[in-house]
Amino acid sequence: VPVKVTLCLFFLCVDTAPANAKIVHEGQACVVKDDNISERIYTIREGDHLVLKCLVKGHPLPQVRWTKTAGSASDKFQETSIYNETLIIEGIQRVQGGRYYCKADNGVGVAAIKSIRVDVQYLDKPVLTVHQTISDVRGSYYQEKTVFLRCTVNSNPPARFIWKRGTTPIEQSKDQGVDIYEPLYTQGETKVLKLKNLRLKDFANYTCQVSVRNVCEIPDSSVTFLLTIAPPALRLSVNESLVVDPGKDVTLSCEVTAGLPKPTVIWSRYLNPLPRNSLVRNGTLELRSVTSADSGFYNCTAANNVGNPAKRNVNLLVRSMGNLTFQITPDSNKDSENIQMGRDLKLSCHVDAQPQDKVNYMWYQNEVLIYNSDSLIVLHSDPDMAPGTSSLEIIDMKFRDQATYSCVANFPGSTVPELRVDVNITQNSVTPPILTVPEGGQVVSVREGGTTDLVCLVDGKPRPPVLWSRADKDLAMPTGEWAVETHDGRLHLTNVTRDLMGAYRCQTAPYNGLNIKPRQAQVQLNVQYAPVLDPVFQDVRSPNYQFVTLRCIIQKSNPPRIASVRWTRNGEPLTSLTPHPQENPQLKFKLDPSNNGTYKCHVSNGVGSSTCTFNISSRPYNAEFYFDTPNPICNLKGNNFSYNLQWTQSEPAATDRIIGYWVNVRNMNQMNLFSKQIDTKEPVKGSLMSYILTDLKIPLSYEIRLAPITTYSTGDYVSRTIKYTECKNLRRFHAGNHVCGFEDKHICGFSQDRGDNFDWTRQNHLTQNPKRSSNTGTEMDRSGTKEGCYMYIEASRPRVLGDTARLLSPLYNVTAARGPKGSGRLPYCISFFYHMKGKQIGTLDVWLRVKSIASVDTKVWSLIGNQGPDWNQANIIVNPSGPFQVVFQAIRGSGYEGDIAIDDVSVTKGKCKQENSVSNTGMYVTILL
Repeated sequence: VPVKVTLCLFFLCVDTAPANAKIVHEGQACVVKDDNISERIYTIREGDHLVLKCLVKGHPLPQVRWTKTAGSASDKFQETSIYNETLIIEGIQRVQGGRYYCKADNGVGVAAIKSIRVDVQYLDKPVLTVHQTISDVRGSYYQEKTVFLRCTVNSNPPARFIWKRGTTPIEQSKDQGVDIYEPLYTQGETKVLKLKNLRLKDFANYTCQVSVRNVCEIPDSSVTFLLTIAPPALRLSVNESLVVDPGKDVTLSCEVTAGLPKPTVIWSRYLNPLPRNSLVRNGTLELRSVTSADSGFYNCTAANNVGNPAKRNVNLLVRSMGNLTFQITPDSNKDSENIQMGRDLKLSCHVDAQPQDKVNYMWYQNEVLIYNSDSLIVLHSDPDMAPGTSSLEIIDMKFRDQATYSCVANFPGSTVPELRVDVNITQNSVTPPILTVPEGGQVVSVREGGTTDLVCLVDGKPRPPVLWSRADKDLAMPTGEWAVETHDGRLHLTNVTRDLMGAYRCQTAPYNGLNIKPRQAQVQLNVQYAPVLDPVFQDVRSPNYQFVTLRCIIQKSNPPRIASVRWTRNGEPLTSLTPHPQENPQLKFKLDPSNNGTYKCHVSNGVGSSTCTFNISSRPYNAEFYFDTPNPICNLKGNNFSYNLQWTQSEPAATDRIIGYWVNVRNMNQMNLFSKQIDTKEPVKGSLMSYILTDLKIPLSYEIRLAPITTYSTGDYVSRTIKYTECKNLRRFHAGNHVCGFEDKHICGFSQDRGDNFDWTRQNHLTQNPKRSSNTGTEMDRSGTKEGCYMYIEASRPRVLGDTARLLSPLYNVTAARGPKGSGRLPYCISFFYHMKGKQIGTLDVWLRVKSIASVDTKVWSLIGNQGPDWNQANIIVNPSGPFQVVFQAIRGSGYEGDIAIDDVSVTKGKCKQENSVSNTGMYVTILL
């Protein structure tokens, strides 16, 4: 197939690249492995720090989004997304385990998604409880009974249980008096030790030990219990219901009357914490100067893990009285709203009290205590009213019944002050209420943020309060309550917002007046606010000498009528340009170098003014750096390196033609090296441009700033930092005496091939999975130390036969075309150690990738099958024709016993030297390319 390649001096024409992603980990992992769902499993101990990085590739640079599934419903991370390449969770908790997804999207093709499963390991302290069968309740607790020791623990992975009597492990098969089993329908992991028909030796210390086999270095945990014959018992010093006056000190005592081992006594309060002024001491709870807020249920619990805990409850009621209200109910049988002679009348009295049923009511007529008679009947608890309401019924009212009636509420024998209300009952003193809205008060307008009053006037004898509520029953009042009581009928509103706009209902209260059908009215609140405009800010780019139209859209406004529209440029009023007289303001003009700037449209409706802001410019958009640049070119002569800077231009056709770029280079010591203009052809959207920076010093870092240039202007600078550390690692190889042992986390500039099936893994003896497959792989690196690192492939699931992993070396630059004395191309020696132990070992290949107009891959070494338990050395001589990379390719064999490892890689000039070590196997291959 013919291939057409276009080379440009300063830019390379390529398409945009879709996003690609890969997850790597840092931090405190216990182990990282693959499972059978084709994903990584990252095992970490609870409380350690989780660090995941999403390495992305693609152009434009993809946006990274982290999400999570398969966690607890209480984990708030499921409801949010994190837009960052690095995900950090400090002190990870068990509910944060699950699958974490990294999604990379740059708008080109399908978004790339990678996932890693985080498995949080933990082991709680076990909880041991003791139980007996229901039939064993009678008689002494343990004597000749069957007892169950239940041990429960939460852990991940599942815990292993060991029961001990004293220090001796209990084995079910060797003791007919015990039975160990796992019950059904229990929360957490549970093991039960059943002691059948207790024997003398069964009264001893029992230990439940749980273990997760030191995974993530989590130690074993245990709980010990002394089996005795005494469950806890309690005696309470007060009655279960205790009523006291406010300001008194209260002492609640729980006396332990039985229990061995000695029970622990705990005081608690139902639904609320203990009061701040409380003191718990030796089973006694002391409350100082109690108030009504201290009322509630107090619980005393004694437990020693023998049988069920002993519990006692005290309902503490602190006396209090609140509002005292009254109601006047005319003869309800006649549906009357007026007091009439010869008809019945009822007066009702209610106080909000604690305890409500202990309130005593007394009724007086003209200061004389009322006793029940044929015409006056006192109801201490009126069934037709709210609980705790007392009523006085006046039967067949006579003129003598016109009097002042008094209702007195108190607690007998209490220091709480009594409350009293007086009601004057005559035909003239009681009239139905009248509720009116003042003229002009049906609609009240107020500016947003202002203060106003809604008014409903009420008249009548006695005059009842006015209750305010929203006419829309689904809306609460500004205070958050559903109704607000006012005595003068005025509802005062401050800092009014537009969401308070709407209808408000006022009505007479059913108390402190006639108990009749309430009077109602409505007041409309109209909140005025400045216009809401779109856009608030917009960046507009355009070529010079073309027409630009600015539109300011009025989304909503109150009042809706617009009073004025004013346009400014850079703060100065526009006089030469005439706005279009439309409902949505619009400005049209021809852009030129003299009228770039900030345009604002000020729209007012008489209440306030809002602004649309437009930044109008012919300046080009920013350049966007391309971060998938191949490895920088390392110049082996001297201490210099070069860098191939690549970028694309954002929206190149939006403004005037781009004729070049300004490039500014300075090192991180703030020393400016140079600034120069690069002339380029006109960029095309998605086209990749490049410029080679030379004579950069190793190991310095550099800040590169880049800005596009048009005929009329220069765009904003964008910057990136070149941190070139790989070259230092490369120079170690070429020195001839150093090798790459993969000790550095940067693995000497090696990288994973993005086009293979899975990755090589860096590890040492200390980071190995303790559950890894036996009979395969290496225990330590080539040097035989536990701390030494190496690269290997994990052949376990989800890997299948034929899966490949490729590791790419940095790019080596060929600096001499010929060897010494015209002996042909300069030779290089590729030397490394390999470990291939396992009956299902696949293939290890070494390829040479020479960089030219197109990359050429040539296999230079290959080995198949089990090579024994030792590290072996391979030496390969190659004669590359240009810059080259070494590719280590491992192919998975037929099963999981197929791990392959490499270590101590070096690439040096010249031929390989013969190794005399018996344990090493030398292999020499000469390749001419």
